[in-house]
Amino acid sequence: MEELKKYLEQDGVLGVVRSSNGDVRFFRHRGVFDLFKLLSANPGFMKGGTIADKVIGRGAALLIAKGGIAQVYARLISLSAIEVLEKNGIPVTFDKQVPHIINREGTDICPVEKLTAHISDPEEAFFLIADFVQRMNKGNF
Repeated sequence: MEELKKYLEQDGVLGVVRSSNGDVRFFRHRGVFDLFKLLSANPGFMKGGTIADKVIGRGAALLIAKGGIAQVYARLISLSAIEVLEKNGIPVTFDKQVPHIINREGTDICPVEKLTAHISDPEEAFFLIADFVQRMNKGNF
């Protein structure tokens, strides 16, 4: 995990996931987009792997659980993300815990955190987030 944490110091790296066989993927976009894209394109990549990310909210935690990640580190994590990870038996370490992840404007709770607030099933969350990503890509949000 220490190696993955060091990647977070690199310019533009917001998160990094290492598969169980050692392959590494970097996340460079804010939010859950890179995580969702990886899970959609290569559903088995995360199984048994590790992830280090600068910010993990409930939506990301549900995607992490769906992907089968074995261990998580976050610089900043929401309380509900911790609950999701623990409920799914995924060990998590973090630097700072907050009640909620805040949106980019700093005016409200993150939209994906709101979207998944009452969801505990990773499969259900995946489909809700898929719809959210599709709407964002069309500019309808």
